[in-house]
Amino acid sequence: MVLQVTTANNVKVYTVSGGLGSRSIPDWLVRQKKKALKKDFDFRTRVELIQDFEFPEASNKIKTTRDGKYVVATGTYKPQMRVFEFADMSMKFERHTDAETLNFEILSEDWTKQALLQNDRSVELHSQGGIHYRTRIPKFGRDLAYHFPSCDLMVTASGSEVYRLNLDQGRFLNSIQTDSEEGVNCVEINPAHQLFGMGTAKGTVELWDPRSKSRVGLLSNLEVPAAYGRDDNTALEVSALKFRNDGLTMGVGTTTGHTLLYDLRSSVPTIVKDHQYGFPIKTIHFHKGVAGANDSETGGDKVIVADCKIVKIWDRASGKHFTSIEPETDINDVTTVEDSGLIFTANEGIQMGSYFIPQLGPAPRWASFLENLTEEMEENPNRDIYDEYKFVTRKELTALGLEHLMGTNVLKAYMHGFFVDLRLYEKARLIANPFAYDDYRERAVKDKIEKERGSRIRAVKQLPSVNKALAKQLMAEQNGSKKAKGGEVLGDSRFADLFEDPDFQVDEKSKEFQLLHPSTKQSRHVRSDDEEEESDQEMGAVHDMDMEDDDEEMDQDDDSDRMSGGSDSEDDIVSKIRKERGLEVRDKKQASTSIRSGSRNTSTKKRGPDMRMGTVGGRMTSKSESKKSFGSRLQSQENRRKNDGHNMSRTALGGMEMSFTPQSSKSKGGNKDNNKHKNKRRA
Repeated sequence: MVLQVTTANNVKVYTVSGGLGSRSIPDWLVRQKKKALKKDFDFRTRVELIQDFEFPEASNKIKTTRDGKYVVATGTYKPQMRVFEFADMSMKFERHTDAETLNFEILSEDWTKQALLQNDRSVELHSQGGIHYRTRIPKFGRDLAYHFPSCDLMVTASGSEVYRLNLDQGRFLNSIQTDSEEGVNCVEINPAHQLFGMGTAKGTVELWDPRSKSRVGLLSNLEVPAAYGRDDNTALEVSALKFRNDGLTMGVGTTTGHTLLYDLRSSVPTIVKDHQYGFPIKTIHFHKGVAGANDSETGGDKVIVADCKIVKIWDRASGKHFTSIEPETDINDVTTVEDSGLIFTANEGIQMGSYFIPQLGPAPRWASFLENLTEEMEENPNRDIYDEYKFVTRKELTALGLEHLMGTNVLKAYMHGFFVDLRLYEKARLIANPFAYDDYRERAVKDKIEKERGSRIRAVKQLPSVNKALAKQLMAEQNGSKKAKGGEVLGDSRFADLFEDPDFQVDEKSKEFQLLHPSTKQSRHVRSDDEEEESDQEMGAVHDMDMEDDDEEMDQDDDSDRMSGGSDSEDDIVSKIRKERGLEVRDKKQASTSIRSGSRNTSTKKRGPDMRMGTVGGRMTSKSESKKSFGSRLQSQENRRKNDGHNMSRTALGGMEMSFTPQSSKSKGGNKDNNKHKNKRRA
């Protein structure tokens, strides 16, 4: 079994009967075309909540009995009344009448006593056995209501009078005279304190007290709908009236399609709702909803208002829209099954409508299978016929490379595009963009990462107005190392003036600051020039340390002088290098360039090959030797040691190291004399 389901405002409404897929077929036709009906999907999936819940042509009015066991409906053609029993879920009986019924009232707890208002100015009283009595009223009737305490049947007509037929005495009593000469459209009795409410064609609501037989209130609605978009040329009449069981809330429906909720203690409406169709409001019902549920989305007090096109359900307290029901045929009347989510409609169709809304209330006890049926449909949703097709435009069709299929049976032309099979669309999309999934996955990962980043708690720290560079450096040290003291300096009150008082601003261009911070750039506005100058200056300093003198004797003299100078000369060299790096950048660059060029020229002229000195392993070596392999350099050093008996090298800071093997000159000369004496003796 499958129910037709519609979703309005994310609320599912199941059409049990009255829809396109819930048609009834006579038994004789089923027996005659049994084989053919096996292929009929609508017949195989039909659900008959109540058997023969229909009329030959249309239904006019529908109401449930107060005991909750029967539903009574009137319809045509021929004019008739049908009673359906919930226990058997079938029709109990049908009864024909001479004229069409405009409205009827159930006088007893069950269906046994009824009063029918006919369109031929007659009122019929029916009992369990059939028609009991028939009488006529002076003018054509419009509505009727029954007052149980006094047994008065009140009938409104096209005149200003409201007729009172006392069923206990069997005669008409004095009529109620209203101010509406155009007639009284509807009448309603408050169930709490029995106050009479009469909606007139003049656009007013008159309230009468049954005890004093006098009017106790007059509500004029002429000015209220005008403030909500009503056209002044449109005739305003009260077409529906309903009291809530609390005795204070009253709903008024107008012919302009507006619904107004009033508190009887105030003449100003609390809520005004517009159906937007402009058709007269036919019925108003107050639904209590699920017991104990006050949430407007899952239950609570609702107002069910219907015109000829749509049934709208909205929250009574806030006026928020809950859901709506829009049948295929025009609506004549609406009723609800007490304490449930089942709604019946009488409409201009053969079948009467049955709609089940689980979020409005549970299924009635006699139709509990609706709960299981809807749960199964939730677990196994059926695909709609259009779920197997994809709608594409001409532009999308060209992008997919399927424009050659236009005019074939593969594409179904519809409006400004085509319906294409979903499987074919997926294949074409993958061929056109094979990396679509990878791109989608990458975007999804990026979106997830950005979402997580946005949820992080970030500490926004603003730099102070004084010494921004210093504060930024301290913040960086604090973020880089947990043991850094940058955060302590920034948070210490003793150093507050350092970042607030302009007198403590550090001048980074001063000579004192540059001497203490030689690596700091002179200007922070021109970063590219500073970086270039700094790199050139560092290269010049390296070349200055690598320069050699023109003569070895001069180098030895200089080395002896430096060695005699001791630590003082080394300190002077270090201070000189630091001063050159920080202060004389451009001057030293030019000077070093000229010195390097001059030294290269002189060394080339005197020595021939390039004999510049470099550092290898912390010792000063010639450039030609630095290009040799490590083994060859060791071999040359061993040869020098054997020949000279000593080895001399320079350090990186200009010092000199010497290693030698001590030998006495006497031993060398003694050996020569001894050899001479030996030769003389032999001779």
